[in-house]
Parts: sequence; structure tokens; C-alpha cells
Amino acid sequence: MAAHFIAGLDIGTATTRVVVAERQKDGRPLLRLVFSHPSQGVRKGAITDLGEASQVAGRALAEVKKFSRAALQNVYVSIGTPQARTQVSRGITAVSRVDAEIYQDDIDRVIRASQAVNLPPNQMILHNVHREFIVDGVGDIADPLGLSGNRLEVNTLIIDAFAPHVKGIMRATELAGGRIGGLIFGPLVAGRSALSKSQKDLGVVLIDIGFGTTGLCVYEENKLLHTSIFPAGAGNVTNDIAVGLKIPVAAAEKIKLSHGYALAKDVGQKETVELDKFIPGAKGTISRRFIAEIIESRLAEIFDFIGNELKLLGKAGELPGGAVLVGGGAKMPGITDLVKQELKLATQVGLAVGDEWAVENPNFSEFFEDPEYVNVLGLVLYGADQEKWRPSSLSSPITIKNIFRYFLP
Repeated sequence: MAAHFIAGLDIGTATTRVVVAERQKDGRPLLRLVFSHPSQGVRKGAITDLGEASQVAGRALAEVKKFSRAALQNVYVSIGTPQARTQVSRGITAVSRVDAEIYQDDIDRVIRASQAVNLPPNQMILHNVHREFIVDGVGDIADPLGLSGNRLEVNTLIIDAFAPHVKGIMRATELAGGRIGGLIFGPLVAGRSALSKSQKDLGVVLIDIGFGTTGLCVYEENKLLHTSIFPAGAGNVTNDIAVGLKIPVAAAEKIKLSHGYALAKDVGQKETVELDKFIPGAKGTISRRFIAEIIESRLAEIFDFIGNELKLLGKAGELPGGAVLVGGGAKMPGITDLVKQELKLATQVGLAVGDEWAVENPNFSEFFEDPEYVNVLGLVLYGADQEKWRPSSLSSPITIKNIFRYFLP
């Protein structure tokens, strides 16, 4: 029986966000609780101090417990480590029935065959994404159940991650009192929340700019082509400003948020920022265009990484659905124009698709209009897909096999 509550826990480099949703009669999740806490013990998407990270997760899940003990027993957690890889795999099996009809056990068997891949030490499979099934040489089949054929194949994209990083996230959640319902790779969560089916059909790249990392996933013909995470994000922009202006990091973050702009040519040469507004006792002013040049330089480097990934896929400048930006870094003014310039793609800031949700509290509407909450909202949608809250809706092609059980005593 499907659970009635799902909690999404997104332990980011700078912020830990939590969402709790309740299943409605029509199967849609109803947003019940949304909040965030500053993160500790996390660096570039990976836990570096288990004690500190567990304390933050503990405070967050304590609030969840006050609202619903049931939600605490069904927590979906994002995995944001850059030490993750993707590889294409293929499984082949003979159809077992005499009448050649394909049953569920045939599908399960060919999926298991596709998971027989070589993994480096300390890597574990997070997802086995089914891109297409092939029956007797005829491909592009989403679900072969009930079809007839002698040979069944599956084309998959396997996502594996550094096991110690995954165990760290799991352990922090468990020490905080949460019971894990699923572990999901961060960019896929963002894609589930912010991308429509038409965008995935056309071809689109989603770019998730977090504080310590930047993730991406590429879709075409409703198939996941590629996904990865880079160890650079909005926090690197802050550090660059601190170094360039020789000011404290805290002041650099405030200046970035209040006066930052991603495209230097659009900032007037005479615009200045008074330092004493951010650093008590400081004298003088700094050029706002110089700040924009620092920001543009770092962001252009990040988008250059993404451009290289698209070139390897043969999709550079060739995704009709364009680029969709999410995460805190997507709120930087001028960033869509910079992405258009660097990637030669139509660009927009992505928001959570509100139609999939039931909302009673109007105060929660602001979270659907904030790209920072795309990931944590996507965790709930993934959980609802996994637990078939809405059987009639299109379910996710990714099946989470409760992989955390392999690490439990």
C-alpha cells in the first residue's frame, strides 16, 4: 500500500531544504510543509563532516516529525556528488514463453542483464534508466509488456556514484531519524520537476546551478541522453569576487546578490558600488562592471564545461527545447543572455510545474516560482511516481530498487 506522506530532503552545499507532501484522492501531492536550514559539513555536494551534517539533518527532520511521523518514515533524498558517471548498456534475453508473449519476468530479466557492467572500486549503481526496448530488432518501444517476439533487448543509461559519498548521505539521514524511501541523482530530480514532456521530446538541456556544484541532464525524444555534475557553482563566483576585490567572503556574497550581473557589457561603465554598505568602516567605491566581469568569467567557464558535454553528444546548439536553468545560481540577473551567448540555445529560467500539485495554502505558491526549490519539489514527484500515487499519469522511466538496502546491516 502506498504511503500517504512523502518527505523530500535535499542536502546541498549551502542549504538543506525539506518538503513534505500528502497524497490527495486524485493522487496529486498536496504541499504541507516547506522550509530550509543552512547546511554544515557538506562540500561540493558530498558530506565531509558526518557529525555536522547529521545535526542539520536532525534539526530539519525534527520539524518533519512534529508535523507527521509518517513522513519521517518515507524520505526521498537527492545525491549531488560530482563523482558520478554514466555509461550506455544493453541487455539481451530470449522470450521464455512458447507463445512468444512478453511477460514481466522477461522484462525484469533483460533489465538485470543490462546491469552486468564493470564498475570501478567503490562505485555503486544509482539508476538504470530504460531508454528503449527492442523486440526482434524493432526499437523505440517504451513498454514491451504483452507484445510478442522471440528476442527482447533493452538500451539503458546506467548512472553510478562514489559509494562512500552515497553512504554519507544515507548515514546522515538515518542518524537524523529518517527512513529512506529512495535515493535519486540530483539533475534527474530537477528534470522531473521543471521539464515538460514536450521539452524532453524536442530536446533540452537542464542546468542546475547550485552553490558548490552544477548539474546537467540532456533529453531528446523523451529519452535521457546524458547527465553529470561539475564541481563548480555559484559559490565559486562568490570566492572570485572576494579575491578580486580583496574583501571578506560574506561581503562578496552580499555584493553578488545585490549588485551582481552575468553579462558585463550590459552594465554601465559609470555604475559603482559603495563598500561601506557591505563592510563597516570601508572606504571607497568599486566598479559594478568590474564585478560583472568577474561573475561572467566564472559563469562562462562553467557553461564552457556544459558546451563541451553537448559537443561530445553531437548536440551543441542543436536542442530545439533550448536550455532550462534552475538552482540558486539561475537567479543571477542577465544569466539567460549569457547562456544564449555561450551555448547558442534559447534559454529560460525553469520553475516547478505547478499543475502536478494540489495547493491549499496560498503562501506555498512562492516556492513554485523559485528555481531554488525545483530539486526538493522534484524529490516528492519522484517518490509519488515510484509509489504510483497517480497510476494514470506518465510514470518516470527510472526505477529505484531501494538500493540503500544493500548497505544496511
